[in-house]
Amino acid sequence: KNSITSIGHRIVHGGEKYTQSVVVTDEVVKGIEDAAQFAPLHNPAHLIGIREAFKTFPHLKDKNVVVFDTAFHHSIKPENAVYPIPYKFYEENKIRKYGAHGTSHYYVSKRTQELLGNPEHANIIVCHLGAGASLCAVKDGKSIDTSMGLTPLAGVMMATRSGDIDASVVDHLIENLGYDMKTVFKMLNKESGLLGVSGVSGDMRDIIDAKDAGNQRAELAFNMFRKRVADYIGSYFVELGHVDAISFTAGIGENSFIAREAIIDLIKEALGIVLDDKANVEGHGERLISAPESKIKVFVVPTDEELVIARDTKELLNL
Repeated sequence: KNSITSIGHRIVHGGEKYTQSVVVTDEVVKGIEDAAQFAPLHNPAHLIGIREAFKTFPHLKDKNVVVFDTAFHHSIKPENAVYPIPYKFYEENKIRKYGAHGTSHYYVSKRTQELLGNPEHANIIVCHLGAGASLCAVKDGKSIDTSMGLTPLAGVMMATRSGDIDASVVDHLIENLGYDMKTVFKMLNKESGLLGVSGVSGDMRDIIDAKDAGNQRAELAFNMFRKRVADYIGSYFVELGHVDAISFTAGIGENSFIAREAIIDLIKEALGIVLDDKANVEGHGERLISAPESKIKVFVVPTDEELVIARDTKELLNL
């Protein structure tokens, strides 16, 4: 206990108010509570952690720092962040795209820029692919677009989350099929994605095993996942104008050479990407997995959100 000098907390949602890491105060706790409407599964749990830290380490009450997963995405351009619904909902209720996995996207994009030799300008696409999955377009160290939205439900298909769907599906399930709102959103968050389509699992390893054993729904789930990730990479390529590197991270991104290859396979012709099969399949940890002739470098970069939290905590408290 006595050797602990400070405590860093990861918070999923900081709302519009928090654009960077901050030292915890009563006002910050209130801000995290206010943003809980956008992350009801996460923010209340984070607050339990903060309050327990206060109880267990009362002498460190002014030495707690919170690092927001949404902070890195506050540089997103308004045309990417604001939804095309009546503007008053953004103005009055702060309904907009916030994104998530910002701590990971920040770390991986910064590390990728280092691996490129720290050029002054760099366009990078980060693919954070795990049970939760999101992509981020990073220009010169700043997020300009990301796939998750107001909440982590939007974007690519995930382990159990649907990702982007036509909003009218919700209306149809409620009005015509008799489901209630809570059941529908539980389904979209916890029973959809890889699990919902395959009926097998939300774990990519199980999906690949089932697909290889001839399970057609598992194969469909796998193909849907790779297609949606490829679609986002393509749109971010166009938005960035050119791309210096694509980096894969998180559970699937770091560990599944099959998923990486399948995604790249859909975009390699259009973007001039050539994988180094040996590096992709047999390599371990942080590495370049594209061949020298590839027009875009492709990396695997294990994420390190804990390091970002530790660094921000140290910096904010002048330790």
